[in-house]
Amino acid sequence: MIDLFLRRGADHRLRGGHLWVYSNEIDSKRSPLGDFSAGDLVAVRNANGKLLGSAYMDPNSLICSRLYAPGEHRAMDADLFASRLETAHSLRQAAFDKPFYRLVYGDSDVLPGLVVDRFGDYLIVQLNNAGLERYREPLLSVLVAVLQPRGILLRADSRSRREQGLSAGSEVVYGEVPEQVPLEENGVQFLAPVYEGQKTGWFYDHRMSRARLAAWVDGKSVLDVYSYIGGWGIQAAAFGASEVCCLDSSAQALEGVKANAGLNGLQGRVTTLRGSAPETMASLISEGRQFEVVILDPPAFIQRRKDLKKGIAAYRRINELGLQLLKRGGLLVSASCSMHLARADLIGAMQQAAVRSGCQVRIVEQGAQGSDHPVHPAIPETEYLKAVFARKV
Repeated sequence: MIDLFLRRGADHRLRGGHLWVYSNEIDSKRSPLGDFSAGDLVAVRNANGKLLGSAYMDPNSLICSRLYAPGEHRAMDADLFASRLETAHSLRQAAFDKPFYRLVYGDSDVLPGLVVDRFGDYLIVQLNNAGLERYREPLLSVLVAVLQPRGILLRADSRSRREQGLSAGSEVVYGEVPEQVPLEENGVQFLAPVYEGQKTGWFYDHRMSRARLAAWVDGKSVLDVYSYIGGWGIQAAAFGASEVCCLDSSAQALEGVKANAGLNGLQGRVTTLRGSAPETMASLISEGRQFEVVILDPPAFIQRRKDLKKGIAAYRRINELGLQLLKRGGLLVSASCSMHLARADLIGAMQQAAVRSGCQVRIVEQGAQGSDHPVHPAIPETEYLKAVFARKV
């Protein structure tokens, strides 16, 4: 391994357990970044030469190196992948009784850059940077050996890959993978479009918050905004909602809603509405429509820290519309997957929305990402998901 030296004083985050090395932390005289290629393995050392761990390089990125073996001098090979995957697998098996979960969540499973979602016998894999891509073959071989899947689909179309100028597309790299794969969440059946759907085709992260809908939706009318293929809305109907309207801008997603409603025998209680969320919600308000439960699970309005102010305004606006569509005494479920948005800021946006809507809200429950998205206590970036349940009073 080549040594990668940090500047004096630049080792405090790694000593605290973080796994990322930024390009401005490198001692460029001792370790010129131009000497490295994506995927090169390095022994990361502080200015005094003390080993901090083993990492792979991504020299053209702001995060130019990622530790996969903190405190160790260790190769990134099949043995390491097997050890990490077996640990991640055992943690998921302890938490879930059925094989539908995020199997690998990047840094939290000490496999930085890697995402693996499991849909029973099928695995959907994302390699999110150029450095990790160099180890694709041994990684895939270990996934086959440990999980023995029927098929593995590689989704190479994440935002981080696009930003790095890496190739995009979907490729079956082992066995066969159907266009849609079955999954079960909270006792409800779904088909996920793993080739063309968002991310890996499904969002396991809100599993626990969606389960909590059961306490609130029985016999109620529900509006599911940004519904995608119905993760929230179909489960609300399965939990006893009298009627559910799923709103999304994607015709393909709404076809998924209809298919998943039919899969669970709920087509009589689930309708769809296509359009821009803010515009369509405003139209519903003008029509005098109201619901007893409104669910807001938008895409990340804040992709970068510099977008924070604009993003908070967007969350406030969508919550204001949601409250205007909510009957007094009803439940607003407001979610965010923006890592840069603090929970307190989401709650603040909800309160501002309530003031502007001329009502009050009271928070009755809060949710976070499930146990298959574990939070690394030294890496705050691994905690991103928020769900706030609030009554309109």
